[in-house]
Amino acid sequence: MNLIDDITQQLDKQNLKLERFKEITSRLFAWGIIVREEDGVEQRYYDDARRIEALLADYFALAGFRLVHDLKNEFFRLYAPGAQIPGLADDEFDAQPSLRSKLSADFVAAALTLRFLFQQGLAEGGGRLTDSGEVLIRFEELAATQQTQLKRLLPELAGDRERLIKELKRHRLIHIGANFSFEDEDAYIAIRPTILGIISEDALAAALETEGVAEEANEIAEQGDGAEEREEVAQ
Repeated sequence: MNLIDDITQQLDKQNLKLERFKEITSRLFAWGIIVREEDGVEQRYYDDARRIEALLADYFALAGFRLVHDLKNEFFRLYAPGAQIPGLADDEFDAQPSLRSKLSADFVAAALTLRFLFQQGLAEGGGRLTDSGEVLIRFEELAATQQTQLKRLLPELAGDRERLIKELKRHRLIHIGANFSFEDEDAYIAIRPTILGIISEDALAAALETEGVAEEANEIAEQGDGAEEREEVAQ
C-alpha cells in the first residue's frame, strides 16, 4: 500500500474525499492558518480538518512541519520546520529562511502592539473582552500605543494603512467589520487570540525594552507559519 492509498483509506473512514484533503492541506500551506470563526468557508475547512486532525499532523510531520490545534479558540496553525512556537519545545530542525513569511517592519510593529494590547485587554477584562476571547480596540488606540510603547508611527498614507490592516487580517490576527472605516470613531478592531501564536512574551518584552522592532523581526518571522506572501486578502 502506498501513501496515497493509506491516506484515502483513512479519509474513507471519515467520509471525506482525497480532493477535500488536498484542499485543506493546500490552504494550510498557502495561508498557514484556518480559523473557524472567520467565515462559512473557513468554518467548513476547520470542521473537516478536525475530523482528520491526526492524519493531517502525520502528513505535515513528514516534511518537518508542525500542526498546532487550539481547541479553545478553534483554529489550526501550521508552523514551518525550525519555527519557534510559543509554549512548545523547539524541534530538531534549523529554521528555513525560504519558508518564513515576508513580514514588513510596519507589520511587525503593529503585531507587537496588538500583542501588548491583547495582554492588557485580558488583564482588564470588562466590555473589551468578547465571549470568543477577542479584545476590542479602536484604531486610534493602536496608533497611540504603538507610538508610546515602540516609538514608531503607523504609516501616514491612508492606502498604506489599509494595506497594513489587510495584512493583519490575512494573517488572522484581527477581525474587522465589513463596513470598517478609519474615520469611524466607533469602529472596533477585534484582536484575536491567534496573536499569541506568533509573538511570544519574550519577543514582546524585548521589543518594549529596546523600543524598536528591527531586532525582533527575525524572531517573529521564525515563529510565523511560513506561508508564502500573497497579494490577495482572504475573505
